[in-house]
Amino acid sequence: MTVTEEHPAKQNLADTKAAAAGLAATRARRPSWGLLIGQPLFVAIVVGVWAIWRSQAELDSIEQRQLEWKVVGQLTLEHLELTAVATIIVLLIAVPLGIALTRPRSRRAAPLVVALANAGQAAPVIGLIVLLAIWLGFGFWTAILALCLYAILPVLRNTIVGLQGVDPTLVEAGRGMGMSSVAVLGRIELPLAVPVIMAGIRTALVLVVGTATLATFIDAGGLGSLITTGIRLLRYPVLISGAVLVAALALLIDWAGRVLEEVTRPRGLE
Repeated sequence: MTVTEEHPAKQNLADTKAAAAGLAATRARRPSWGLLIGQPLFVAIVVGVWAIWRSQAELDSIEQRQLEWKVVGQLTLEHLELTAVATIIVLLIAVPLGIALTRPRSRRAAPLVVALANAGQAAPVIGLIVLLAIWLGFGFWTAILALCLYAILPVLRNTIVGLQGVDPTLVEAGRGMGMSSVAVLGRIELPLAVPVIMAGIRTALVLVVGTATLATFIDAGGLGSLITTGIRLLRYPVLISGAVLVAALALLIDWAGRVLEEVTRPRGLE
């Protein structure tokens, strides 16, 4: 009698614990909305404090000329242009290449291609930019090439890892339902691999926005101009302003990548 009475109680307790564990796991997978909201708010506060300081600071003629609102705005647009163009080119190359390298016919070439991409990122970026500039000339597109070589690895590697991590039984089930290879890729493999691919894209975005600071060495523009000018002319307000703006832009790009990562995540994986 006692055993039959205790058994439902234990079962209910086990069910409660399992439900609590499942709820905790679900909450752990949900996006941290406090972080998603707090990061852009922090960036807005930092930029706002800098703007107030800029409007009230006593600057000499060189510092005023370098920190004019029009100049800062132009440099910011140039930095964003470098980041956007390089990221788009990386996506157009790395994602299709990663998909191709997971197909049976070209799977053997994946280690070699990843090793080449790894060599591009392992090289010192400033040396890569300067060597390309000597070879191809100074300017915007040389900087874009260097940024692409430096940022292609995270997207390529995550695309391969994400697709390889898809459960083979799901792929076989799709083929068993009469789906073509293209349909299986578009409806099963890519949706399941999206979180891993988006993590690689977010990493590439942060790499590009930080590395684009060095584009100023080959006359490609960007906020790095403020940093190099501050160092060269010993104008610390200009130097610190450039560092603050680059850091704020990197945080904002990282936040945008995080939001995009959450938005594109399939609902079934939340």
